[in-house]
Order: sequence, then C-alpha cells, then structure tokens
Amino acid sequence: MKVTIEELQAYLFDNYRNGGIDQGLFMKLEEEGGEVAEVLNKKAGRKAADDKEDLQAQLGNELADVIHYTIAIAALNGLDMNDIIINKDKVASVKYNHRTDLVQFILSKRNDKTNR
Repeated sequence: MKVTIEELQAYLFDNYRNGGIDQGLFMKLEEEGGEVAEVLNKKAGRKAADDKEDLQAQLGNELADVIHYTIAIAALNGLDMNDIIINKDKVASVKYNHRTDLVQFILSKRNDKTNR
C-alpha cells in the first residue's frame, strides 16, 4: 500500500487536532533527528554499533518518525505540504539548474507506467 502526503497529513491532523501541540511535536522532531544522526554515525563507523543491530531498519524507522512529526506540525498549522513541496522544488530546480523538476519527473514516471 502507498500513502500520499495528503492522506498522511489528514491522518495526523485527525490524531493530533484535539491536543497536539506543535511545540511539543517539534521537540519530538528534534529528538528523532538526533536519533537519525546516531544511526548514521554508527553506519559510518564514527560510533560503536552492536553486531546485532539492524542499522538499515533503524534508519528507516527514525526517518519515518522525522516525517511523522514534520507532517503533523504542518497539519496542525494548516499547511498543504504537497503544494509547498512542489512549489519549493520548482524554485530550487531553476535556482540549481536541474534538468527536470518534481512535477516533470512524476509525470514522466506516470507516463512510463501507462505505456508499459
């Protein structure tokens, strides 16, 4: 199953709207960012890791937490992250001279799937 940004944002808004405090969620976001850094340090050998640790799975879980809290904060503040991501990418694509922007990339991938 795939989830869209809009679906995740609606789900998290539903979960946090009656008591979610964006400042508290931001503190959780920062905590999770630190956990991502810890896993990356272990993967790079800058920090000791237990042989039994599945660092790839840990990294995925910590990144999922970062996305969770980021989208929850956006939801509580009425931000449409789908539109914001697309618009920000358009500006960055021009600024950094990318050969394609996110919208073009997605449309190309969707076209490839339709033509199979």
